[in-house]
Amino acid sequence: TELCVPQLNSSCRKPTHSRSSVMLIYVLLSSISLITVALNLLVIISISHFRQLHTPTNLLLLSLAVSDLLVGLLLMPVEIIYIEACWFLGDILCTLYYIIDYIITSASVANMVLIALDRYVAICDPLLYPTKVTKSTAQVCVSLCWICSVFYRLLLLHDHLVKPGASVSCFGECVVVISNVAGTIDMIFTFIMPITVIICLYSKVFVVALSQARMLRSQITAAAAKPGLVGVRRNEMKAARTLGIVVVVFLICFCPYFFPALEGTDTAVNASSAAFEIWLAHFNSCLNPVIYAFFYPWFRKSIKLIVSLQILKPGSSDIKIMKH
Repeated sequence: TELCVPQLNSSCRKPTHSRSSVMLIYVLLSSISLITVALNLLVIISISHFRQLHTPTNLLLLSLAVSDLLVGLLLMPVEIIYIEACWFLGDILCTLYYIIDYIITSASVANMVLIALDRYVAICDPLLYPTKVTKSTAQVCVSLCWICSVFYRLLLLHDHLVKPGASVSCFGECVVVISNVAGTIDMIFTFIMPITVIICLYSKVFVVALSQARMLRSQITAAAAKPGLVGVRRNEMKAARTLGIVVVVFLICFCPYFFPALEGTDTAVNASSAAFEIWLAHFNSCLNPVIYAFFYPWFRKSIKLIVSLQILKPGSSDIKIMKH
């Protein structure tokens, strides 16, 4: 085994993998990173450019896409580079990398909660939804979401900020060890509480959505007389179902990361190894826009307009993307 710095006794050993497996890992993870950046960039351009998509729900999706884009643009490339290499950027940048990682994760979770709350009000209280949930309200909530994520992570990683590299055992390593106490607190506030709130909200949403669907089927004549109302209700239910799938995928991707906290052990996160738990959590950022592409017609239509450069034409921002 080779040392990161052969002349230094305190140097770490270089990660060792077979050449074929390393090439396969590089190609696979680089592809995931590029797809993550490209798809989330399409979501951001779509919602930002077309005025019809400037709705409270889409502003929350925009915030989620921004966090997913940062994962593919900042976090994944670093992890790809250090699969077969040592960390030579210093303890301060190592700590900063993990702070950014955790801030983005916290913001993603908070966005999920906001999206679930938005769907809950839209389905369960549709008459008051336009007055309760406005674009300005969504903007304030998104801003608070990111600000709180920053302060929460700085507080949780305070020890690593005061003493960068405290968890590093040898030169060339970038690792942060979260104590069992801090890991348990993080699991409660970043995973258990948000997911509990989300599941409760979506349970209520699906119960109400099912009752509305039965009512629509039993009142065919009235529904035919008001096709616009039926379209709105169907769109709301479809949005709730789609975002519900996003939440289920989020659960599957993030559960393995919190296994150490559930077992009562410290959580060690190492940038120098492509840990399955870390990549599975980050892979969620690639799956979100894929789910949108499959379930949101407006996203598919906006992709065609973006790829064909139709958005460069004057007045393209006023193109009708969604059907009422």
